[in-house]
Amino acid sequence: MSTIADELRQRTFNYALRVLAFCRQLPDTLEGREIAKQLLRAGMGTSSNYWSACRGRSPDDFIAKLGVAEDEAAESVMWLMLTIRSGIRQDATAKELLQEGREITAILSTSHKTAKENRRRKKAQAKQITKLPTSPLTKSTGDLP
Repeated sequence: MSTIADELRQRTFNYALRVLAFCRQLPDTLEGREIAKQLLRAGMGTSSNYWSACRGRSPDDFIAKLGVAEDEAAESVMWLMLTIRSGIRQDATAKELLQEGREITAILSTSHKTAKENRRRKKAQAKQITKLPTSPLTKSTGDLP
C-alpha cells in the first residue's frame, strides 16, 4: 500500500476517534441522541469503509467501497452541519470536526473519480489491444493460392 493510502487510513481513523469523542459530549436529549447515533455511524463508517476499500479484492471492489466511504463522509458532514446550525453545538471543536469531514470528503471524492477514470482508461486500452491489425508479415486468407 502506498504512503498516501496509509496516511489517509490514519486520517480517517483519527476522524472516527474524534467523531466518537464528539458524540459522547452531545446533550442527552431526543435530538442529541439521534444526531449522535447517525453521526457516529457515518463518521465511523467513513474509516471502516476506506479501510475495507484498501483491502479490495479487485479494482471494481475498491471503487465500490471507496464510493461508500465517500458517501459516509458526506453524510457525517451533513450531521455536523445540522449540529452546528441547529445550535446544539457551535463550539470550535464542532467547527474543526466539520472542516476535517469536508476535507476527507473532498479527498475521497477525488480519489473515487480518479479510480473510476483509471478503470475506464484501462478498459479502453484493453479494447485497443484486442483490435490491433494483423502483422503485414502474416498472410491473410485472401493471399492463399
